[in-house]
Amino acid sequence: MGMVMSYMGGTGVEFASKAMTMTTGTLYDRVIEKKKIENFEDFHVAILDIFNAINTSLPGKHYDAPALDDVQKFYEKWNESDGDKKERFTDYMNEKVNLSKADESMMITGILAPPLALVAKKTGQSLPQLGVMKAIPDVAFVPGATILALIATKLTKRMAFKNLPS
Repeated sequence: MGMVMSYMGGTGVEFASKAMTMTTGTLYDRVIEKKKIENFEDFHVAILDIFNAINTSLPGKHYDAPALDDVQKFYEKWNESDGDKKERFTDYMNEKVNLSKADESMMITGILAPPLALVAKKTGQSLPQLGVMKAIPDVAFVPGATILALIATKLTKRMAFKNLPS
């Protein structure tokens, strides 16, 4: 994966940022340019339509639309400028829509769990009490153990952060 990104001319973060800029530019063309915005209400409806489109098309986390005051302040700045409206809009959307970042503990668990599951299965087959493990094929055991490890990591993290004062 690293080689692919280096051939494409940058890191994965730069590529994701460029993709987000392209996406917001396309949304600007389709929503803002198409709707002939004349006042703040039209602009606010357009912003809500854009966040609705983002939330509908992207799986996982849903992004909340910015507060009415934030949109009002941005509309005033956006309406004052003449030439670089699209660039200001793209910067504003990149600020309000943050790309989700992978959780390090989940990544480490996802990488380490499959080989550790195979080691645990091979070790467990030598014990007479765990002889039943021979009947379970590796194709079923490894993904099952990986999923259980990911669930345990997520639950442990939730319990740990639940007790922290905010």
